[in-house]
Amino acid sequence: QVQLVESGGGMAQAGGSLRLSCAASGFSFSDYRVAWFRQAAGKEREFVGSLTWAGRNTRFADSVKGRFTISRDIAKKMDYLQMTSLRPEDTAVYYCAAGRPILSATTNPNVYGFWGQGTQVTVSS
Repeated sequence: QVQLVESGGGMAQAGGSLRLSCAASGFSFSDYRVAWFRQAAGKEREFVGSLTWAGRNTRFADSVKGRFTISRDIAKKMDYLQMTSLRPEDTAVYYCAAGRPILSATTNPNVYGFWGQGTQVTVSS
C-alpha cells in the first residue's frame, strides 16, 4: 500500500527557513516519481519541485528556484524539501505526491495518484 506522510511544517518569518519531510512506504522510488506540491487558500494546487528517482536531476517551479532544494535518502525512503528565504507568498499546505507522469506532465498534479495528508507552512512578514 502506497503511503506518504509529510512532516515539518510550521510557522516562519520572512527570510527564514523550514525543512519538510516526506516519508514514503509501500513503493520504491525507482517505480514512482515523488514530487512536492502546495496549495494556498483559495488557489489551485501547484507544483513545487521533484527529483528523478536516484536524485540526480531536479525540477523546480520558477517561484521557488534558487530558494528551495530537494534531497532524498533512498535507504530511509525519505524526501526532504528544504525551504530558505521564505516569503509570505510561500504560505500554503505542502504535499508530497507519488505517480508515474510522463516527463512533460511532471508538474501536473492530476497525474499523481498518491498523496500525503499535507503539512501547513505559514510565513509571516
